[in-house]
Amino acid sequence: MDSRTSEVRATSVKIVVAGGFGVGKTTFVGAVSEIDPLTTEAVMTAASLGVDDLSLTPDKVATTVAMDFGRISLKDDLILYLFGTPGQNRFWFMWDDLCRGAIGAVVLVDTRRLADCFSAIDYFEDARLPYAIGINGFHGQQSHAAEDVREALAVPPNVPVVPCDARDRESVKGMLIHLVQHAMASFAAAAR
Repeated sequence: MDSRTSEVRATSVKIVVAGGFGVGKTTFVGAVSEIDPLTTEAVMTAASLGVDDLSLTPDKVATTVAMDFGRISLKDDLILYLFGTPGQNRFWFMWDDLCRGAIGAVVLVDTRRLADCFSAIDYFEDARLPYAIGINGFHGQQSHAAEDVREALAVPPNVPVVPCDARDRESVKGMLIHLVQHAMASFAAAAR
């Protein structure tokens, strides 16, 4: 680099935000992104009746059909890209592309519908991609302790299980920090 220029090469890091239908992935990405997040939400139609369970999210009128995308500049030379996955199984063909190159994933869970996140956990375990569990507190409430959720999901003790609020920027930042620390520890352990 020429001493007369101040060109800085940025390093980018990719994180995936996954979980079941209506768990708060789009909200999570939007809460922390420094840009208006790119979303690929489509209005839910009659075709989703009997397929998408709206019993706990009756006001939901749109769903992610491809991905959500957000960006956070951590320093002049470090940029974090967030990719939110679609939650329904019929859109899972996108996951391999969305996860390629990621350092890790946040799996958001709704404790009212724990079974909805098992597929995402299985995906990341099979891919050997570090992940952290974010217990999204709906209506500002956490109805179960993190260790109870860990036990119910049968995730290993080294996987962070953290209460969070997908609407709150500071809470989302904290969740991302837990994931990055876990990913760094996982990569260090694998390098030994």
